[in-house]
Amino acid sequence: MIEDELAFVEWIRRHAPPHEALRTGPGDDMAVVVLDGGKTVLVASDQLLAGVHFDPQRDPPDLVGRKAVGCCLSDCAAMAVRPMAMTLSIAWPTDRPFEEACRILEGAWTLASTFDVPLAGGDTTRWKHPAAVDIAVVAAPYAGIEPVRRSGAKPGDGLFVTGRLGGSRLGKHLRFTPRVVEARELAAALGSRLHAMIDLSDGLSLDLWRVCKASGVGARLFESALAEVVSDDARTCARTSGKTVLEHVLGDGEDFELLFAADGEVSAAGIQAYRIGEIVEGEGMTLVAPDGRET
Repeated sequence: MIEDELAFVEWIRRHAPPHEALRTGPGDDMAVVVLDGGKTVLVASDQLLAGVHFDPQRDPPDLVGRKAVGCCLSDCAAMAVRPMAMTLSIAWPTDRPFEEACRILEGAWTLASTFDVPLAGGDTTRWKHPAAVDIAVVAAPYAGIEPVRRSGAKPGDGLFVTGRLGGSRLGKHLRFTPRVVEARELAAALGSRLHAMIDLSDGLSLDLWRVCKASGVGARLFESALAEVVSDDARTCARTSGKTVLEHVLGDGEDFELLFAADGEVSAAGIQAYRIGEIVEGEGMTLVAPDGRET
């Protein structure tokens, strides 16, 4: 029995029919498709549902549109590829004015234009259900840079994140900047030393588990290092949530920072990156306390 979304995604990965044009299929941030002549394009889509990914009573529509575009651009960042064009489709409830949908599009256009990505089309419909917004993106590799997958992490690699984590529900989940520029700089500077990467959409613990599973490795996170990436919002949330600051860092989703595994130092990339752990042989993930105990 398929009991949850993770199991459903795994079922898709195992049962999706193979195709000679599909170099990377379900299970990574983007699909890699080989065209005639050997060139590649990458495609991905993300959906936002009212009541699940945004609150239509509280969240400004323009920020909902910004988030929709940001999620897909973050997928491009995770693969270190250049976003080329996007489409936006929207199913709009019959009991809400279309002016709100227009504001969603305006927010989407604003962020897309920041990265010089045209919104090239889409689809619209009206229905008697909560709003649904779907974004699809087409991307291409940068010259001389191969797309970075989740599956290349190796024992001995350091684990790094590009920013502070936790508490995104206080506003970052709507206002984050996808790390497209940072991803290109990382890939260009580190080259073959950049082994795996993912964007933190579902929380550090779960997304690191995805990298480990895809790569066939384990990981160790250092509690003392995680203390250096605690966001102010994580501390604010911890005052009233009943969770510790560390639990917010590990479990809160929608930070949209990059988590990557790389061999050696990464300072040459010239971007902010915090080392929080390491890749190890075997399976599973452990948390190393300051006194050396592992759990």
